[in-house]
Amino acid sequence: PHCSCRPDMPAFRLLLLACLVWGLGARTAQLRKANDRSGRCQYTFSVASPNESSCPEQGQAMSAIQDLQRDSDAQRADLESAKARLSSLEGLLRQLTLDKAAGPPAAQEGLQRELGALRRERAQLETQARELETAYSNLLRDKAALEEEKRQLREENEDLVQRLENSSQEVARLRRDQCPQARSTPQDVPPGSREVSKWNMETVNFQELKSELTEVPASRILKESSSGHPRSEEGDPGCGELVWVGEPLTLRRADTITGKYGVWMRDPKPAYPYTQETTWRIDTVGTDIRQVFEYDLSSQFLQGYPSKVHVLPRPLESTGAVVYQGSLYFQGAQTRTVIRYELNTETVKAEKEIPGAGYHGQFPYSWGGYTDIDLAVDETGLWVIYSTQEAKGAIVLSKLNPENLELGQTWETNIRKQSVANAFIICGHLYTVSSYSSPDATINFVYDTGTGRSRALTVPFKNRYKYSSMVDYNPLEKKLFAWDNFNMVTYDIRLSTM
Repeated sequence: PHCSCRPDMPAFRLLLLACLVWGLGARTAQLRKANDRSGRCQYTFSVASPNESSCPEQGQAMSAIQDLQRDSDAQRADLESAKARLSSLEGLLRQLTLDKAAGPPAAQEGLQRELGALRRERAQLETQARELETAYSNLLRDKAALEEEKRQLREENEDLVQRLENSSQEVARLRRDQCPQARSTPQDVPPGSREVSKWNMETVNFQELKSELTEVPASRILKESSSGHPRSEEGDPGCGELVWVGEPLTLRRADTITGKYGVWMRDPKPAYPYTQETTWRIDTVGTDIRQVFEYDLSSQFLQGYPSKVHVLPRPLESTGAVVYQGSLYFQGAQTRTVIRYELNTETVKAEKEIPGAGYHGQFPYSWGGYTDIDLAVDETGLWVIYSTQEAKGAIVLSKLNPENLELGQTWETNIRKQSVANAFIICGHLYTVSSYSSPDATINFVYDTGTGRSRALTVPFKNRYKYSSMVDYNPLEKKLFAWDNFNMVTYDIRLSTM
């Protein structure tokens, strides 16, 4: 096809552009220049169409030109949009470059401020949480104290009502039953003698009194001390070898789950202001054991009304504590340290680490409970029962100075500590209990510190409640004290003649 246009026509440029585009599309183009009939110069472009076999009509040419205009406008708009986006990107790049050059210190300072604010907020939240937990704990403790006080008041009220009723009945009985009158003096009574009254057997009620008689050799009666305790010919306070343990006598039961196992004791050598009746009790279930309940009278202990509660300055561990000469001796929690706490002044008077002693579950008794260090008292003084790595788990005995806790003579036995349930000392003899849970256990070993020898025993021992966590000997009362599954019990014992 041929496209022709005059240089003076307005559409010349568009036609020229169209011819160029077609020429590029066809890859061939021809330009001719010649004068027309009127003598004017005329340019003629010839471009071979790649698709059309013949030239379109004039209307179709105008449509094609319009399409080219629209395409040109669209391309121009796209170009302007691209320029705008490029300008925006250049601006962003300049901003980022400036921020990068001046940003790190400022950004770091901002982050530090934000981090500090977050830390302060976290600290405030933690403080508030602690305060809420403390308040909640205080509320629970106050609630428990109020409930305990309410229970005690209820029991006291019931006791008072019962006592009032008993008193009323006693007064009524006394008013009803008058003293029997004496009959007249018989004829055979000498003049001037006192009148001899006779009871009216029909009006007087009698109660038969029974007594249990025990045959005692005369030689033993002669050897009794002024205090009534039997003593041997050498003058010791009734020492001998254990041959019999009686049935357990239950005195009272712990009130809460913390009393599943524990320790209770009386001072075999009491110091003022305490007496041989003063009793102490410690519930040892828990992780921070500090409370020691004190009872001035046995009746208070039986009824569960403490006269005082000590709060130890350091927590104790396990059931190995004892009271001796006015001080509480106990093992510090998670340590091999023995502590002397004077009860009257409520101060720590001495503390001593037991060299090499196992603690916190290394060498406990068979029932566990971190019973690695067990304190004991007998007629000869204060002892500590423990084990060491050097002893390979065998029981070790040491005498303790009750004032400064310095170790005295030490004995290493051949009795494996973890194979026995408990141990106590009587007259320098160590005795072990075979089981803490069997109802029919035995005292199965004895070790004599005098000879340094041990031997087997088969003295029956009853675990009535099937969980004995503490067995101790009281040399003043000549009894075993034990804590058996919430229950505080005693055992009578019998010793042979040495």
